Amino acid sequence: MKVVLPFIDHQFNGIIWRLEIDGLTDTLFAEVRNSEERIVSFSSVDLTTGKLNFSNLATDERWLTGIECAYNGILLLHHYQSDNSPVHKGVIAIDGQTGTTIWSNYTYAFDHLSVNGPIVYNSQLQPKKLVLADIKTGTVIRNHEPAIDTEAIIPIIFPSLIPASGYKDPLLKIEPFGNSLYYVEVNNLRIVSLHAQTANGLEQHLYVMDGAKVVFEDIMNTDIQKLQPEAFIVYKNCLIYIKNKFELKALNL
Repeated sequence: MKVVLPFIDHQFNGIIWRLEIDGLTDTLFAEVRNSEERIVSFSSVDLTTGKLNFSNLATDERWLTGIECAYNGILLLHHYQSDNSPVHKGVIAIDGQTGTTIWSNYTYAFDHLSVNGPIVYNSQLQPKKLVLADIKTGTVIRNHEPAIDTEAIIPIIFPSLIPASGYKDPLLKIEPFGNSLYYVEVNNLRIVSLHAQTANGLEQHLYVMDGAKVVFEDIMNTDIQKLQPEAFIVYKNCLIYIKNKFELKALNL
């Protein structure tokens, strides 16, 4: 029987707002927002070893900053034009192992990530002209070529949303609340997340089942007011989920 245990379990001092995976180095980055203190911080976790490379990294702009992408060991961040604007400005490159800023350019803006690296443009020029940038140095390599600079795809498996009424499993000891649940099969394991109405209120549960046995279970969210969206992903046989907004957990499947 397969043994499934968390090898990553990190509690952060704010809400985990966004997760980004670098598919070339198997590194996961977290954007964590503490709205009370108006601080956004960034953390890096090795998905192979579970090592926390760095945590609580903040930029000089302590709130109006967010993740753009991660590629080849580098995390790209951006600022916002203002508190009330969703428009991004600037590109800041962070070493994914150390958290050191290796370059920044505040005339660039990020457009998208290609298989060859980040596609950016000079936000001071119109019309917008896309170029491929070297993620290690920030220098422009050449003009964007759509035929070869195709969109980078990270091999993430998302669970399927299926009708709760159509899924019957004697291993589930609680009655699903709502009309649907999330389900995926990986390495002959069945992974299910569902909502349940308990004496403690509405909760969201996670189950990992191997044949006729539950090999892992957890309560991902408690005392919630409405049904939550998909609660987990699978990346290269690694089950990743967020518990109660503040805790990052991962299991090897």
